[in-house]
Amino acid sequence: MSTATYAGTPVEVDDEGFMTDPDQWNEQIAEQIAAENEIDQLTERHWMVINYMRESYLEDGSAPSIRTLGKASGVPIKELYQLFPKGPAKRAAKIAGIPKPRGCI
Repeated sequence: MSTATYAGTPVEVDDEGFMTDPDQWNEQIAEQIAAENEIDQLTERHWMVINYMRESYLEDGSAPSIRTLGKASGVPIKELYQLFPKGPAKRAAKIAGIPKPRGCI
């Protein structure tokens, strides 16, 4: 494990850059991670997905799959790919400060 600094805060991350302690996360960190992942501005729709990802992880201990995310977050799968290009579940999880979802490459 290593440490990354987001919004002036050092956080523990795994080898792929996913935060290992969701309690270290805050919205400023999310905004910086989003910018580093080619998402210039987090809209209300982004936050719907991010908040759903966090809530789901904190309740179940695992991030939702893309299929579950599309059904339960209120954002259809097609839109998820527009909001979080190049792997919506993986990018949304990284921005949400939770570990990479199972099944993501």
